[in-house]
Amino acid sequence: MPLDIESRNTESLSRECLVRLQAVYDSLKTAEKKAADLLINRPEFIGTASIVDAAREADCSEATYVRLSKRLGYAGFQELKAMIGKENSGLHTTQLYSGLTSEDSYDTVIQKVFDASLRALSDTLRILDREQYQLAVEALCNAGMIVLAGAGDAANVAKSGFQKLFRAGIRAHTSDDIDQLLIAVSQMRAGDVLLVISHSGRTKNMVELVKYSKKAGITVICITNYPVSPLAKNSDIVLLTAAFTEHIVGEVMSKRVTELCIVECLFVSLILAKAEIMTKPMHLANAALENNKL
Repeated sequence: MPLDIESRNTESLSRECLVRLQAVYDSLKTAEKKAADLLINRPEFIGTASIVDAAREADCSEATYVRLSKRLGYAGFQELKAMIGKENSGLHTTQLYSGLTSEDSYDTVIQKVFDASLRALSDTLRILDREQYQLAVEALCNAGMIVLAGAGDAANVAKSGFQKLFRAGIRAHTSDDIDQLLIAVSQMRAGDVLLVISHSGRTKNMVELVKYSKKAGITVICITNYPVSPLAKNSDIVLLTAAFTEHIVGEVMSKRVTELCIVECLFVSLILAKAEIMTKPMHLANAALENNKL
């Protein structure tokens, strides 16, 4: 069962730590889940306990707490403990789409949809690894070609990124056809970049595309919600989102809003780093597009 952080007694644990727990909880082993459950249910105890006491109370080994800390992106148990008591405002304000009923007003629907996207953006901003982001920008700056890929709704995020790059005169490609993506990747060289967007990180054709790309020495950047997903494990650089809102039919805007925002950030950083190369093509593109305005 997925971890529902909104229903837990987690006032003392930072939102950043909670969203990281939610991303990895399903993939934890039995002993790691024991360690995580003690952290979630009794954060005050963990905040004052030694690793020996915490392991004894959770009925796991000390090494389990070290592994859990690292799975969450922390250097060790002490850094994990530091997440207890940190600022935690707005933890219980998230509105899940699944809570909507036919009795709800239009205003309620609007509020819940916007709340979900705002929370996802806020949580993503908290956990986005700045070192991984810097590596991503450097890889994009040095790439001779950039291919963007995504399946389903994620393909629209890839198309948005492609349009920005194309407008700036950067050699780029995207497609919602996996065969075309494979052909594009086959023409790339070592040092070029494949940027893959997948919320679950488990979309089969995207994972296989990444594995094929790795054989050619292509740098793979992924944007995903799950750090231990097959996509993340096979990528060189991982940029995490934190969109956990549920919907009765499975797809929500908040998943894509966070991905679009990261793509936009990468593009802006790329422009700033290569302004002398990209400014002229962008001016020419903007002038050309004026012909299509009334």
